[in-house]
Amino acid sequence: MTKTEMLDTVGSKYLRKKIPHFEVGDVVDVHCSIKEAGKDRTQIFTGTVIARKGRGINETFTVRRMVGDEGVERTFPLHCPTVIDIRPIRSGKTRRAKLYFLRKRTGKAVRLAQRHSDHTVTK
Repeated sequence: MTKTEMLDTVGSKYLRKKIPHFEVGDVVDVHCSIKEAGKDRTQIFTGTVIARKGRGINETFTVRRMVGDEGVERTFPLHCPTVIDIRPIRSGKTRRAKLYFLRKRTGKAVRLAQRHSDHTVTK
């Protein structure tokens, strides 16, 4: 048994069982659990997935959104217990694995063309 196989077996019990299907370019709602002053509350971070990387227990995804004129990015571990839920809202048409070029764009140039998909929720 190699090292990576041993690490995969140890980390497999911490993996999340049900992960919704989302891809780079999709607009998602990420429900996070936040502890403040001894209380738990849920915060929703809505934005475009610009990157997904890693595998197994180390898999992460980066979500970017615009707040005012500033771009805000957060990187979430996919199997973290503080990430309560991930809901794909809208599917975006992309031809890249990483959408870091969106960092330089502002206004309407940030929007991606919509791709009709079965895994997104329509409001």
